[in-house]
Amino acid sequence: MVTLDLPLVARGKVREIYDVSSPAAPDRLLLVASDRISAYDHVLPTPIPDKGRVLTQLSVWWFEQLGPVLAEHGASHHLISASDVPAQVAGRAMLVRRLEMLPVECVARGYLAGSGTVEYSRTGAIRDVPLPAGLTEGSQLPSPVFTPSTKAEVGEHDEAIDFAAVVTAVGAARAAELRELTLALYSTAARIAAGAGLILADTKFEFGLDGAALVLGDEVLTPDSSRFWPAASWSPGSVQPSYDKQYVRDWLTSSGWDRVSPPPELPADVVAATRERYVTAYEQLTGQEFV
Repeated sequence: MVTLDLPLVARGKVREIYDVSSPAAPDRLLLVASDRISAYDHVLPTPIPDKGRVLTQLSVWWFEQLGPVLAEHGASHHLISASDVPAQVAGRAMLVRRLEMLPVECVARGYLAGSGTVEYSRTGAIRDVPLPAGLTEGSQLPSPVFTPSTKAEVGEHDEAIDFAAVVTAVGAARAAELRELTLALYSTAARIAAGAGLILADTKFEFGLDGAALVLGDEVLTPDSSRFWPAASWSPGSVQPSYDKQYVRDWLTSSGWDRVSPPPELPADVVAATRERYVTAYEQLTGQEFV
């Protein structure tokens, strides 16, 4: 990964954030997506070639698609430019506005999957959102639901929370705004994905404030933050084929790794197959060849 001669603000599992503000353009950040991949709260030692480029270019595409929905709700997104960036990180970096990020992961689910299935099988609900009986892994929900979580630090787990916890964190009016906007963005994205032959099972958004204005930040609707399933093979009752890092998780599970010790290197075929899933998601959603 290229290291830039810029002030480093933060380093996450996948991204570095640099301060690129100036007197003429204060409060500017550079988000650089690496090829690192994480699973089970560990950053794996083996990168996935081009992953950072896919995440960045897909996010840029989605910000453009979602602009009208954001505007309808009096909100905006943080992207300023994906081209006005240092040449060393061209294609994998975004120039964005610095925001005061809200301490909530805004998760929207249209289908039952993953941790949602686990909680539903135990309680018949996901936190404070009751669901009808008889659902299984992969079932479509009667309507999309808002199931927020905490925003964990690196090495910690996101924890599902109820709506009351969101109200406590950001206030009642802002919590209602987050829920409404999250579900509106999900519904629009799900419709776009369906047109490309994909199911958007669930996704998470992060929002921040620019003054008092709500702004969509971070990455959006990538295989790192969303479950995309091929619509043609959708069959409720089992784990669905997915264009994300589930393939890596499955391999790690089969490898016998204990999820505590340092994770193993990924074999070349797993790396290639994972890259293919990321690239396929990009190409199928955008209708553009990944270069």
